[in-house]
Amino acid sequence: MTDDRGRGRTLILLRHAKAEPPGEIPDVDRPLTARGYTDAQAAGAWLARHGYLPDVVLCSPARRTRETWHGVAAGMTGSPPEGGPAGSAPVVRYEPGIYEALPEGLLALVRTVSPEARTVLLVAHNPGVSLLSNLLDRARPVPDGLRTADLVAHRAPVPWPDLTLGHALLTDQRLR
Repeated sequence: MTDDRGRGRTLILLRHAKAEPPGEIPDVDRPLTARGYTDAQAAGAWLARHGYLPDVVLCSPARRTRETWHGVAAGMTGSPPEGGPAGSAPVVRYEPGIYEALPEGLLALVRTVSPEARTVLLVAHNPGVSLLSNLLDRARPVPDGLRTADLVAHRAPVPWPDLTLGHALLTDQRLR
């Protein structure tokens, strides 16, 4: 887990990695491509290198987002995706409300996180996740939105239940 003393709270927004194109299976069941798995692991390695190990993961239950989270966890050396020893793995919540959510819905889910959590990772879909990033810090938008496996880190100066749009500073990003 992270030790954000002096840095406040950090919200990491991650768009799921590259998924198979729409086809005969329902959209919610689309798996990642081989490139998607590689990109997810690279995102996890980037998070670990930058000290952004989540205390809580909010993840859409869609297959591509779950697989993205598992790839990210594999990329963070020593961080099992869930169910590891106490203190080593984040709390993972698969939230149906993330799938097809608008920014306000995503923010409402973030507000449910315990104020003790310092770093939250939200694994979600476009357009909601990109719009949320742009609305959290209107001065530093990601002009073209987040592409697959892109992530941004926002510093939140208040406990999660008090977070509002326009009140989180974009402090770091990994854009492919």
